[in-house]
Amino acid sequence: MGALDWTVLLVAATAAGWVDAVVGGGGLILLPAILLAAPHLSPATALGTNKLTACTGTTAAVLTFARRVPMNLRVLLPAGVLAALTSAAGAATVSLIDRDLFVPIIMCVLIAVAVFVTLRPTIGTTAPATPPTKRRMLLVVLTAAAVIGYYDGILGPGTGTFLILTFATLLGTEFVRSAAMAKVLNLGSNIGALTFFAATGSVWWTLGLAMAVCNVLGAVVGSRMAISKGAGFVRVTLLIVVVGMVIRLGWQQFG
Repeated sequence: MGALDWTVLLVAATAAGWVDAVVGGGGLILLPAILLAAPHLSPATALGTNKLTACTGTTAAVLTFARRVPMNLRVLLPAGVLAALTSAAGAATVSLIDRDLFVPIIMCVLIAVAVFVTLRPTIGTTAPATPPTKRRMLLVVLTAAAVIGYYDGILGPGTGTFLILTFATLLGTEFVRSAAMAKVLNLGSNIGALTFFAATGSVWWTLGLAMAVCNVLGAVVGSRMAISKGAGFVRVTLLIVVVGMVIRLGWQQFG
């Protein structure tokens, strides 16, 4: 790769870290950039390298959120481990999935998410009058870790977004707190997928670590902006990113 290719990837890694920290979906920025700048890479190596970069940015976002947003780590940390296991299982079974069918399904889900958030402007912007019970929180968080973690290992785009919407809708948490909770589970799913790709030799470590520096920068800035600007900012960003995901996946599938 030439100097221009490296520059494009470092800029893309920074942007992906910012988006991922706020609402998720950074992989839709970085993964296409990797495939464009390094077309000689196999899809598995591109995915593995992307996961290496994402792990560092997600770690930075978790640490930034944890200092300023209250989170139930006694529930989230075990859920993160579960997400790691199911994500690794997803990465191991990725070849069994019919992508031609899977991508349109994800597009429909994303469109439904955009419509839902648009028609329900109070979702994620106000805290519930009564907090969810411990049993409900445990059930929702662990189910999300298992299902969405597995999805992250198979495909990945929008993992953080799906987690945020799950917590905001089913637990009534505000978008900023939902984003913080999502980062813990997303870190687990990233580690799980990376472990599988690393074990199979599908990671370009030099490129991944170089992009990781920029991804961390973007993640720290994004998480701080989410905390300071609040739920309204996250809601608008989420809608923009979801629309972008639909367009990107549509172009990938039908373009």
